[in-house]
Amino acid sequence: MPTAPLHSSGASVVAIDNKIEQAMDLVKSHLMYAVREEVEVLKEQIKELIEKNSQLEQENNLLKTLASPEQLAQFQAQLQTGSPPATTQPQGTTQPPAQPASQGSGPTA
Repeated sequence: MPTAPLHSSGASVVAIDNKIEQAMDLVKSHLMYAVREEVEVLKEQIKELIEKNSQLEQENNLLKTLASPEQLAQFQAQLQTGSPPATTQPQGTTQPPAQPASQGSGPTA
């Protein structure tokens, strides 16, 4: 059985090393692409959260200006005790309860 010359064995090691390096470069490029995609998604989420935060700050400031001193004092007291805020609606903004869908059997004329 003929044996491979010594220099071809060295060449095959170099070829294997080159294939490993190519595979690692491919993995690196795929990872970099995935990371760039994720960064773009996160940047968009950050932008949306900043906009939402700004909107909520404006709403909070408006509510503070519209609230009576008694309401503000009550809210501050609730914050200090850790109790949840009351769920009362301001006057003039109450909505009637939703009407349940009719339970009739068939259309009415």
